Amino acid sequence: MSIVRRSFIFGSLALAACARVPTSPEGPRDPITLDQAFSGKATGAGVFRVDLTDNERRFTARLDGRLDGDRLTVVEDFFYDDGEQNRLTWVFDRAGPGKWTGRREDTVGVANVVETGNEIRLSYLADFRSEDQVTRLGFEDVIYFDPDGRVINDAIVTRFGIPIGRVRFEMQRL
Repeated sequence: MSIVRRSFIFGSLALAACARVPTSPEGPRDPITLDQAFSGKATGAGVFRVDLTDNERRFTARLDGRLDGDRLTVVEDFFYDDGEQNRLTWVFDRAGPGKWTGRREDTVGVANVVETGNEIRLSYLADFRSEDQVTRLGFEDVIYFDPDGRVINDAIVTRFGIPIGRVRFEMQRL
């Protein structure tokens, strides 16, 4: 096998491993909309995993979502295993059939949301503050119902457009 061909194959494999958008879950799934997924009260547990180091940060969260006309407001209370806690509030506005825009205290610009029938795609940038620094991260989420009726949010996290980690968050309606 030539060096050029080997380089092409290994380069293609490396790029495939660095996907910037989560794949759709396999198998049949129930239809889902943003307001179905986030209206009402829910609790959940999640993990943020850094791909390069395999470091993890686990968390639980309480969510409280309210739909008022074409506006969905979701208050998220996060509790991290290291003791940190914070509250963030999403405000989503319907932008047309199957489309929403959203903002949260830490987002840069507007988050875009597209409902595709049996999944929701959410894309945004956020500035995370820790001690005296700010880290800008990109998020590409896919949200769907699992067979047990839980809402699953899988995300790929990027920095400067390069995938650095993944988030999985599983929510159960109260």
